[in-house]
Order: sequence, then structure tokens, then C-alpha cells
Amino acid sequence: MKGHPMSEKIVVALGGNALQSKESDGTAESQLAVVKETCSILADLSAEGYEMAIVHGNGPQVGRILLSSETAKDVVPPMPLEVCGAMSEGYIGYHVQQALKHELAKRGLDYPVCTIVTQTIVDDKDPSFSNPTKPIGPFYDEAEAKELEETRGYEMREDKARGGWRRVVASPKPTKIVEIEAVKLLWDKVVVVCAGGGGIPVIERPDGTLEGAAAVIDKDFGAELLAENVDADVLLILTEVEKVAINFGTPEQKDLDHLSLEEAAKYCEEGQFGSGSMLPKVEACMKFVRAYPSKRAIITSLSKAKEALAGKTGTVFTYHC
Repeated sequence: MKGHPMSEKIVVALGGNALQSKESDGTAESQLAVVKETCSILADLSAEGYEMAIVHGNGPQVGRILLSSETAKDVVPPMPLEVCGAMSEGYIGYHVQQALKHELAKRGLDYPVCTIVTQTIVDDKDPSFSNPTKPIGPFYDEAEAKELEETRGYEMREDKARGGWRRVVASPKPTKIVEIEAVKLLWDKVVVVCAGGGGIPVIERPDGTLEGAAAVIDKDFGAELLAENVDADVLLILTEVEKVAINFGTPEQKDLDHLSLEEAAKYCEEGQFGSGSMLPKVEACMKFVRAYPSKRAIITSLSKAKEALAGKTGTVFTYHC
């Protein structure tokens, strides 16, 4: 519970399934319906006594905002990618604020939920600018993907695990959260929604000014950086699967209860995790427990969040075996 000296501090990273159903039509109303279900689970965690900050993804949302902007370019000026990212932070944060505040009140918890539109500094020499890997926007079939490459100049990549093609953009690693002091000031009294979509990527110039970058930061790395900055006890990454697996999607698939740094690094080298899906989650967890050897990071499904924090399920990352 907020402000309690014995509360465990967690940073929760919400995957796309926590914000939008694959079967939905993508409207604001259908997204809000999914967010309401998500916030019921988050409110239960708060009622258990956990202090939390919430980071969310924005791949489908920022892609749609950008596509809308570019489609209407003959009517209104198109917005750059980082501005579309800021728009997604605002409207997803609005949905979470509305739904979570209501769910907290139902449990007798009376404290605010606040979204901070967050900027995150990246290095303009990050190699991802020349090798984009971050998927954004909706899924397309191969013919549609080829047409977008030809007509719009998009770089498209197939996601075989999830069946479809998506646009990919640069995804540089975050180095600093610009608004981190505001997050720290609010922590004891407010559930903060911040670093949405990993934060708005900005480059810091020698004179101290910030300039937006055409990229989307992976929300898992944004959440990890936030967890380090607020000295969190747990980094909790919520996704579609209950546990991390090796040989995923094959008859030899094996779900993992625990991963040490050494084991995780070995599986990464073997290419066990998809670059646009599980790999950044695993790497973010590795980075957190490397920075805080006595703490833990967890990957699990949204529906199993409470059980995973209690040590009953999920994949737990620790420094040693």
C-alpha cells in the first residue's frame, strides 16, 4: 500500500495484451474495455500491499496513430514518430488512470493515479538506428506488407511466431529518464503511469537541449531503467505467456521456472528468444538482476501476476542459480 514502510516496491511492465485484445477492432472503446480488466488485476496487487509504478507498451497504438497521420497528410501535416509516441502515452495513460482509480476505490483504496508524459534520453549513435527491429502498428499479410514497403517506404518484417508482418523502426536503448525526479517525488502518494512505450526517445545535445528521435523504445528496457532508478524490489514484466520457454512452439518446448544470469545468457546466445517478442524481456530482466544481485525479476502472464509475486508461478530471474 502506498506510503507503507514495509511495502515491496514493484515496477510493472504491461504488454500489448494488457491494453488491447487481438480479436478487437482496435477502437478506443474496445481498448478501454481490456484496460478495465487489466486494472482490476493491478488493483488487486495494490490491495495486497505492493507499491507500484506502471509502464506500458504502445506498439500497436503508436503505429496506428502514425498511419492515421500519414494517411491524412494531404489534409493536415503528418506528425513525426516521437510526437505520435507522446500522443500514445497520453491516451493510454488516460485509460489506465480512469480504470485503475475506479478499481482502487472499489477496494477502499483512496489515492491518485497520475500519468507523466515521459521523455527518455537515447544515444544518437545507437546501432538500432541503422538496424530497426521494433515492431509497431497492426499485423499485415505478406502482400499488404510488400505494398507498404513500395508505397510508403516502410521496413517490414515477418513475425513467424505470431503469424504476420509488421513495420519495424529503430529501438535504441534508454540511458536516462528525464522526468525521474518527478516520479520519485510522487511515489509515496500516487500510482504513477510513466515511461509509456519506453518513453519518448530524445537525444540530448551538447547545450543541454533535447531533440526528439524517430524511434520507439522497448517498454521492457524503459521499465528496467525505471526499476533501477526507483530502487524497486521487483521488476515484473507481464505478457501473454505464463513462463519463458525454450524451443518455443515445438514438441520440445520447455517452460522455465527459474533463470540465472548464466543460464539466460546461454539461451540468448542460442537464439532461443524472438528479437521482437521475448528477447527484450529476458534481456531487461538480466540487466536488472545484474544491477541488483539480491533482487528478482519476473516474467509471467497478466492473469498470473499475483501468483508470480508470491513465488507460485512465472519465470524468476536471479543473479545466481
